[in-house]
Amino acid sequence: MSVSFILLSLPTSKKTHNNMNAFVRKRVKNAQNDILSGITVALALVPEAVAFAFVAGVDPLVGLYAAFMVGLITSIFGGRPGMISGATGALAVVMVSLVSEGNAMGSEVENLGLYYLFLTVMLMGVIQVLAGVLKLGKFVRLIPHPVMMGFVNGLAIVIFLSQLGMFKTTIDGEKVWLEGQSLYMTIGLVGLTMLIMWGLPKIKATKKLPEALIAILVVAGIVIFSNLDVATVGSFISDGGGDGLKGGLPVPVLDTFSKIPINLETFWFILPYAGILAAIGLIESLMTLNLVDDLTETRGNSNRECIAQGGANIVTGFFGGMGGCAMIGQSIINIKGGGRGRLSGITAAVMLLIFILFASSYIEQVPIAALVGVMFMVVIGTFAWSSFRIMNKIPISDLIVLILVSGLTVVFDLAIAVIAGVIVSALVFSWENARRIRARKSIREDGTKVYEIWGPLFFGSITAFNDKFDVKNDPHSIEIDFVESRVSDHSALEAIFVLVEKYQAAEKKITLKHLSADCKILLYKSSPIFHQVIEEDIDDPRYHLVANPEEFSKSLS
Repeated sequence: MSVSFILLSLPTSKKTHNNMNAFVRKRVKNAQNDILSGITVALALVPEAVAFAFVAGVDPLVGLYAAFMVGLITSIFGGRPGMISGATGALAVVMVSLVSEGNAMGSEVENLGLYYLFLTVMLMGVIQVLAGVLKLGKFVRLIPHPVMMGFVNGLAIVIFLSQLGMFKTTIDGEKVWLEGQSLYMTIGLVGLTMLIMWGLPKIKATKKLPEALIAILVVAGIVIFSNLDVATVGSFISDGGGDGLKGGLPVPVLDTFSKIPINLETFWFILPYAGILAAIGLIESLMTLNLVDDLTETRGNSNRECIAQGGANIVTGFFGGMGGCAMIGQSIINIKGGGRGRLSGITAAVMLLIFILFASSYIEQVPIAALVGVMFMVVIGTFAWSSFRIMNKIPISDLIVLILVSGLTVVFDLAIAVIAGVIVSALVFSWENARRIRARKSIREDGTKVYEIWGPLFFGSITAFNDKFDVKNDPHSIEIDFVESRVSDHSALEAIFVLVEKYQAAEKKITLKHLSADCKILLYKSSPIFHQVIEEDIDDPRYHLVANPEEFSKSLS
C-alpha cells in the first residue's frame, strides 16, 4: 500500500516542481521587463518633468523631485500596478497662476509663490485622500465610452502638439523654429528613433528587447560619437533658464511654515487652487487607470489610487515637489515596454533619482530628438484610430460627444473636457429616455379606464407622463398600471402624488397597481390617502431605489 502511494505521488510531485519552475521563470521574466521598461520611462521622464516645471514657473528640480516622490509612492501603494505618476502639464498650467499670485504677496526676492505652491500641493493631497476614503473613485465607471475615446484622441493630439515645441530653439531669449540643417538633422533623428521602435519588435531575435530604450541609446550614441550639434536634455534645461540636473536628495522644506502665515486667510487663498488641482489630478489618474485596465485586461482599484495619489502629494509638497498625478504618455510607454508590475514604477522613480544624484552629466547628453521620437510613437499607439472606422456606425449623439471631448481636451484641459462630455452624455441619455414613456389606454366592461405605463419614470419623463392623462374627461374610475414601468427617483414619486391629488380633487376614484415596495413605503409616508389608492399584489415589482447599488450582491431588477 505504501509503495503504491509513493508511486502515485511521484507524478504529482514532478508536476508541482514543474509548475514552481514555470512560476519562477515567469516572475523573473516579469521583473526583467519591469526593470528595462522602468529605465526607459525614467529617461523620458526627465525632459517632461523639467518642461512642466518651467510651465509652472518653478526650478526644474521641483518638477524632478515631484516625479520621483509621486512616482515612487503611487507605484508602491497605488491601485494600478504599471501606471506611472509624476508632474504633469494639466496641473502645471493651473500652478503657474498660483505661483504668480503668491509671488505678488511678498517682495521679489522672497519667492513666496513657491512656498504657497508647496502648501497647496499638501492640501490637494488631503482632498484626494478624502475622496478615496469616501470611495468617490468608483464614479469614474460612470464615464461613457465616447468620452473615453474622445479623451484618448484629444490626449494624443495634446502630446503631439507639445512635442512640436522641441523643434524650436532659443535666440535672444525668444523661441523660434529650427531651420536648415538643424531642422533636417532633428527630423532625421526623430525618424530614426521611430524606425528603430517600429522595426525592432519585427525582428525575431530582438523581439523581446525594450524598443524605446534601445532606440534612445542608439540615437544618443550616434549624436555623441558623431559630435552632432543638436538639442540635448542639457541644452533644453539651459534654454529654459535652469542650471542643470545636478541636485541632492529631497529634504523637508520647513521654510514653508515659517514664510507662509498659517491662518484662515491663507487657507481661503489656496483652497480653490487645491480643489481644482485635486479634481484634475484625480480625473486624469482615474482615466489613465481605466486606459491601463483596457490595455492589460486587468482591473485596478480606483479608491486605493485616490488615497495613494493624495498621500504622495502630501509628502511631495512637504519635501519641495510640485505635486503630480498619473501620466498617460509615460504609462503607455511602460505598458508597451512590457512593464506590468509595481517594480516598473519603482524602477522609474529610483532611476530618476540616480540620474539627479550621479548621472546628470550623461543624461544631459541625451538628444531631445530621441525622446521626441519615443513620444511620437506613443501618440500613434494612443490615438484611437478605430474612431474613424466607427463614425458612421455609432449614434450621432455619441459622435458629437467624442469630437467635443477631443476638442476640449486640446483647447482647455482634461478635467473640463471629461466633465463636459459626461454632462452632455447624461443630458442625451435623459432626453432619449424621457421620450420612451408610453401609456396604453383601454376601457373595461365596468367603465374603468386603464392606463398601462411603459418606460422609465424619472425627472426627465414626468412632463410626458403628465401629458398622457385627461383628468377632466376621464370616467369616474381610473386605474394606472406600472408593471412595464420603473419609478426611478423622487421627481417620479412627486408626479404620482400630484396626479392622484388631481383625480381626487375631481372626485374620481383612482387605483395604482404594481408599484415597487419602496415606492409604496414612500407614498404611504407622504399621505394616508395612498392606503386606499394603492392596490397590493403578489406580483408587484421588487426593484429598489438606492443611492449605492454596489451594496446589493444580486441584481436589482
